[in-house]
Amino acid sequence: MPQPPFSSSPKIDVLISEVGPRDGLQSIATTMPTMNKMRWLDALAAAGLREIEVASFVPAKLMPQMADAAEVTKHACTLPGVTVMALVPNLRGANAALQAGAQKLTLPVSASTAHSLANVRRTREQMIDDVRSISQLRQDIAPSARIEAGISTAFGCTLQGVVNEDDVIRTAVLCANAGADEVGLSDTVGYANPAQVRRLFRRLRMELGPRAGAAHMHNTRGLGLANCLAAYEEGVTTFDSSQGGLGGCPFAPGASGNVVTEDLVFMFEAMGVSTGIDIALLREARAALQAGLPGEPLYGMVHEAGLPKGFIQSMDFLSKEA
Repeated sequence: MPQPPFSSSPKIDVLISEVGPRDGLQSIATTMPTMNKMRWLDALAAAGLREIEVASFVPAKLMPQMADAAEVTKHACTLPGVTVMALVPNLRGANAALQAGAQKLTLPVSASTAHSLANVRRTREQMIDDVRSISQLRQDIAPSARIEAGISTAFGCTLQGVVNEDDVIRTAVLCANAGADEVGLSDTVGYANPAQVRRLFRRLRMELGPRAGAAHMHNTRGLGLANCLAAYEEGVTTFDSSQGGLGGCPFAPGASGNVVTEDLVFMFEAMGVSTGIDIALLREARAALQAGLPGEPLYGMVHEAGLPKGFIQSMDFLSKEA
């Protein structure tokens, strides 16, 4: 069970990892101003998010939305109790992220060769070599930082089609052997279904034990929450999501729509599964997001419908901090 990174917080049952500031913002044409990004991060932290993927360290000419990655990362590191995560596609990006203070690096290692070449212009085998090199770099300059390998297109690929499940698990094991502290599975293109999610995460946990990592689900075909629940029932306790459902994959045609953070938090809290996140403050953070992206469509059933009459979130975690 994940523990919050600071001792004054209570135990939680699941860790919600907010990926909107990276996955969401790099997937839209509009570039959010740096100050608005910082205000949004402040609001997310105030709501109780304990892990936030804040940026992607890639060349600005390729992804101008992430040109301020170092500045945003440095600001995020001032937020108490937040694990600051950054996506890095290669050794150069990893070095820049660690120099900026990132506490956790996530590497996209695709189980689909076609997607890997489109996404990072490297083969799966080359990316596994990069995991090894980045693990060594981490040991040299920031040994306390953690490395996560996210197995992209684990449930299918719009470019390749079916992705062999044995290839997915083999890739995950190779990443762990290369130095990844945790390895998660990503439904990059929104193909997954609950039976498939249970099957693959069961196999992943059998192979990697506690190093089996997050479930990164998309809601492209309306199964995002169902797939998260299926993963939870297999023992997964870390879930990626994006406020307002921002995000997708620019190198996977038709892959839109991350799981909405507000809806995911509500589902777990309604079940009595503690996230440590204040839903009311989370909804306020949405206003900070919208202020930085005026006119950009946001999604979410809880935002549209509101909370059920009589719904009272347990606020034990707030009373313990008071």
